[in-house]
Amino acid sequence: MLLIGRRPAMRTAAVAVVMVMCVMMVRADVKPQRDFNSQRFTGRWYRVGLAYDSPGFVPYRDKVRVSMGSISLLPNGSFTLTMWDATPLSCVAKTYQYEKTSVPGQFTYFSTRHNMVKDITVVDTNYSEYALVLKHKVFNREYTQVALYGRSTRLRIDILNRFKALALSQGFSRESILTPPPAVNCPPSASGR
Repeated sequence: MLLIGRRPAMRTAAVAVVMVMCVMMVRADVKPQRDFNSQRFTGRWYRVGLAYDSPGFVPYRDKVRVSMGSISLLPNGSFTLTMWDATPLSCVAKTYQYEKTSVPGQFTYFSTRHNMVKDITVVDTNYSEYALVLKHKVFNREYTQVALYGRSTRLRIDILNRFKALALSQGFSRESILTPPPAVNCPPSASGR
């Protein structure tokens, strides 16, 4: 009787291990942009697409807007990213330090919100139009985000399709892939928009 009771738990554990291995294999297949050029990656970017399936994010999906960021290259090869996000009350600027790793196109940063280090990989970019970026963290479970950045708020349909294909290949459902509307006056016009 005791042995029978353990079988479902063993099956559940085995399924969980297989699922984690599949997620890790999918992520392992993602490589950074070949011959990544830090200097060409600097400047203004707009986050025009986001794939994220965290349960805590679901209530906020309708409130997401295109946000603008500015990337500056530091002398050590790391980046400073300033992002402006529209909130219900105002336009908020946040600054992030993306530390370079030994692999060009891969970075880490410390999330003060989650009190942990996260991985950032620039998967694909042509520097002048778009960039596909994968953000990864392990926090109670494995979380991944795929973001589409553009040099403008409007991108060609083939670029949007490339973003959606990457998100789907990472296991995101179509419902978790967003292409939000633009923010209004965020950052304020005086901030260089």
